[in-house]
Amino acid sequence: MRMITPALVIASAALLAFSAHAAPGNSDDDMAKLLLDKGLLTQISQVRQSVTHKASELVVNAMGFLGVPYKWGGASAETGFDCSGFVRAMYEQSVGLLLPRKAEQQAAATQQIEKTELQPGDLVFFNTMRRAFSHVGIYIGDGKFIHSPRAGSEVRVESMGLSYWQRRFDGARRVSGAQPAQAVMTTAPVAIPPAASPFSAFSGDSVIHN
Repeated sequence: MRMITPALVIASAALLAFSAHAAPGNSDDDMAKLLLDKGLLTQISQVRQSVTHKASELVVNAMGFLGVPYKWGGASAETGFDCSGFVRAMYEQSVGLLLPRKAEQQAAATQQIEKTELQPGDLVFFNTMRRAFSHVGIYIGDGKFIHSPRAGSEVRVESMGLSYWQRRFDGARRVSGAQPAQAVMTTAPVAIPPAASPFSAFSGDSVIHN
């Protein structure tokens, strides 16, 4: 089920208010004036600014971990990060939401969106181990994402336009229903096909680990 955003609720209330008070033939200027009088334009603006601020805070926070080494199973700067551990840590620290631990579980717990709808803070998934949603990163805008790629590497920014990522792109997701950070996660593992060996190769490309 797609979640109804606060901005949409506010806008809907504004339209209902206008319908109740405006006579037929009133112009768009009348509606704008009514919204302004009711303070609804300010509320909509505040909602948008809040969402933008949260996304910006998350991206800025994530950029602060550039260079932290990859660590299989890692979920902190002290231990290093794997891909899903990095995403989970960034959302918990920046937004106060706790995502599931594995990349495929994160995909199952978030809202599917089109690639053209991507905004900073959204999640991007890739098939890097011959199974769906085996790698995840955070979209930062301008066709780029930040992630913890693989053993021997470190948190870095890459372009989704690179052929490696284009061929393996598995979808985009938006975090809209994650649990508060203090909640206990009860998300059950998602059934997936048996994974290939993490050391398998794809046409000479380096394998990206979850």
